[in-house]
Amino acid sequence: MNGIYIRPGRPLLAALGRVRVGALVACCAILIAVLGVIFAHQVTADRLDRAVDSPIITWLAGHPGLAARLAAPGSLLPAVALSAVIVVACLLAGRLNGAVLAAAAVPAAVGLNDGLLKPLVHRTYLGVLTYPSGHTTTMFALAATVTVLLIPPQAARARAPWLLIPAAAYVLGGVVAVGVIGLRWHYFTDTVAGAALGIGTVCGLALLLDLSVVRRWLAWGSRGSAAAQEHRNAGDVLAPGG
Repeated sequence: MNGIYIRPGRPLLAALGRVRVGALVACCAILIAVLGVIFAHQVTADRLDRAVDSPIITWLAGHPGLAARLAAPGSLLPAVALSAVIVVACLLAGRLNGAVLAAAAVPAAVGLNDGLLKPLVHRTYLGVLTYPSGHTTTMFALAATVTVLLIPPQAARARAPWLLIPAAAYVLGGVVAVGVIGLRWHYFTDTVAGAALGIGTVCGLALLLDLSVVRRWLAWGSRGSAAAQEHRNAGDVLAPGG
């Protein structure tokens, strides 16, 4: 058996696309910062949140258990499972940089959310830190990861059918946002910041992985993997009865 040869993979972003992606990262950061300043230490909903949240909470109150089911895809186990599937798919395709992106996306986004932003902004809902929404952050990080891997800027038209997969992922992110609002875990603006954090984190990771020094490191690692595989194959051929 020849095994799987892992390559660094083509750049995650087109050269011209990196400028737009960098601008998107900046916009996400600005949005999170502005909302964070506005809602710092807030303990009640503002007018916008009340206008969006109240109809959702009222409607889902008439459908017991539905809110929890809507929010479930953004919880830990589904997120880990989906990330693992993407990592394996990238490794099977020989895209080491894609596998690294998929493995790092959710932990990085959730780490920024829980380790930095929630305690820093200290916005609460029923006594619990809420800004940004972790469930929404997770789902939009996964959606952005799928977008980067399936629809690179230089091939967007050629891969038009693949748009359905990222589109479905973003819709699922919106569904999760509705679920956590219905559960009264988050305000609407928490989910907006969560979406920005998930997307911005993945875009930032993609820019980082496309740096020449990182690509050289990945190329060195993939060559080592290929050499080890060749050595194992040679051993299989020379072994008695091989």
